[in-house]
Amino acid sequence: MTGVMGEDLVLGLGGTVDYEIRWDAEVLSGLARGYGIHRDELATTTPVIDERALVVTILAFLVTGGGGERFVLSSEIVEAFAAHFDTRITLGGTGVRAGIALDRIGVPTVQHLVSIDDTVRRLLPRSMRVVSSATRDTLDPHLIVQYPQGTTVRLADAEVTAPSSNRIIFANDAPNREMAISADLGAALAQASAFLVSGFNTMQDAELLERRLDDLVAAMSRLPADALVYYEDAGFYRRELSSSVRQRLLDRIDVYGMNEDELQEYLDRPVDLLDPDDVVSALAEVQRLIPARALVVHTTYWAIAVGPDATRHRAALQSAVRTAATRYRLGDACGPADLEDTARLPRHPGGSDVVAAAEAALSAVGVPAHVVTTTDPTTIGLGDTFVGGFLAAVPAAARVATAAALERALDAACAGR
Repeated sequence: MTGVMGEDLVLGLGGTVDYEIRWDAEVLSGLARGYGIHRDELATTTPVIDERALVVTILAFLVTGGGGERFVLSSEIVEAFAAHFDTRITLGGTGVRAGIALDRIGVPTVQHLVSIDDTVRRLLPRSMRVVSSATRDTLDPHLIVQYPQGTTVRLADAEVTAPSSNRIIFANDAPNREMAISADLGAALAQASAFLVSGFNTMQDAELLERRLDDLVAAMSRLPADALVYYEDAGFYRRELSSSVRQRLLDRIDVYGMNEDELQEYLDRPVDLLDPDDVVSALAEVQRLIPARALVVHTTYWAIAVGPDATRHRAALQSAVRTAATRYRLGDACGPADLEDTARLPRHPGGSDVVAAAEAALSAVGVPAHVVTTTDPTTIGLGDTFVGGFLAAVPAAARVATAAALERALDAACAGR
């Protein structure tokens, strides 16, 4: 690959319209008892073929404090369940939410989308330029269930309580499942300083995935040689398909990201995220499985990069952790000053111990999470926001963010005269 690195941050591959329900344990308790759901039938692998199965799956995640993504038989199940709750309509997808985080600090992005409708047009920040493979308007909402730590739901025969807060995503989204690559993506990548790849996790047809990878590899051939490629795993609906993506893209991926849920799915075992020995063992194991130049695992307590190029990304990890923590405490209503406030918060002591152990035992660099106290945390989109914060440290983005911050400061100074 040849070329001189450009200035654009190109983020993809698909965006979504999200239905974020306002958590209500009483409503969920009523549904659980109405459907006669018992404690011993809770399983996160339950096929979501109707609303009852959806409730079973939510409660199974809640019992462990886990999160993840699951396929539902139809969008009508999402619509029916959301109708029981107060629901907020937002935009999702790793690229879009990362772009929203960057928009908040004045950094424009190019978004590759596979679906669009008037909701997307209305809610997408004006700083985002769109490259789309969509040929018509469609709406296939994703259900986002965010539950708080300590919430209790009553079943037919028991009560279950969440040991921690987390989020679950349910969807049947044909455009994202098909993941058509726009013919204009290559031209956009020719001017890119960084390219975010995410979204293949929702695909379920192995042959179609191979064709999409052919299209993506062709488009990526126009990337400047020095452009950073960030790949976010995002939890595959069919875990075996993740290996197909790695076989085709790993040699061009600079940073391979995943969260704590995806780490444990790859290892097929739980990991005590505050046990330094267990974490070091888990990181070494997953790095052998996925030998990326820099494999980033981001969790509630820490973010750590392992691999031969890991130490290059300390500043990006700092930015990512700070950005995600700011969203956790403030949601989307945050700006540069809020990031500065977050930077002054203390670090998690257990996370600090884990980072120290990983840096001593592995070719790794890490950043402990901030200690954030809030009665209304936002767990939706934290991983996506983490990615946005990471990409904010790309030199081209950092220059734009700095310029935007200076412009805001000058505007404030002039307004105060």
